[in-house]
Amino acid sequence: MKESARRGGGAVPTDADERASESGAWGDPTADAVLRPVRAGNAFEETVERLMAAIKLGVVPPGARFPAERDLAARLGVSRITLREALRALQQAGHVEVRRGRFGGTFVTGPPPAPEPGEARRRVEDMGPALDDALTFREVLEVGAVQTLAGRGLDPAQRALLLARLDAVDTATPEDYRRLDTAFHLTLAELTGSSSLTAAAADVRMRLNDLLNAIPVLERNIEHSAVQHAAIVRAVIDADPEAARRAMAEHLDGTAALLRGFLA
Repeated sequence: MKESARRGGGAVPTDADERASESGAWGDPTADAVLRPVRAGNAFEETVERLMAAIKLGVVPPGARFPAERDLAARLGVSRITLREALRALQQAGHVEVRRGRFGGTFVTGPPPAPEPGEARRRVEDMGPALDDALTFREVLEVGAVQTLAGRGLDPAQRALLLARLDAVDTATPEDYRRLDTAFHLTLAELTGSSSLTAAAADVRMRLNDLLNAIPVLERNIEHSAVQHAAIVRAVIDADPEAARRAMAEHLDGTAALLRGFLA
């Protein structure tokens, strides 16, 4: 739905607008990694987890609509009853709202609130060695992803997608920066063609996102990250695996240093 219409003014949304809104989650390169089938046994709990991951990672961004119930249930491999119960739990928690009528559906109300620095520090303390484990795992995954991409090369469509993701994060507002940064990084994993790697990258990003969201978005850090992102993309497009490895490792080291500096 168009932004102006969603806010109560401007043009009435068209059918094309609504189709684009509903299909937005499917078009995101991280959708397969996040909205994947749940395991048997804890279907309700894992469905809630998947839906919250889609919100936190920006697969379904604030103001956007989840895919149709029938399609989403099939995607997650659960019954529509289980899906409705999970969506109801998210609605009660204030993460989604249900709108009726022709342009209705289940919409994300906004990003989950970031933890206060004190709460984030307590989470770091609770994680203990798990924080270093997550940071190391992320580095192995993402460095490996860009080395693979640079060694393999990109086709024109993949190159266009990667450049679009780079442009999106470069021009992001501070409020949208973390979400679009997440999309950029997970796109690199998705472009390898490995669903296992992409799912692992999404999972480790979920483990770190609450902590990243507790760090202030610093203009100097954004400028530095933009240079590093560009270096990563340039190395991938130039088919230079070693340069891609160095650029990603340097970038992730900077993120880890910020986390430890603010939250240790």
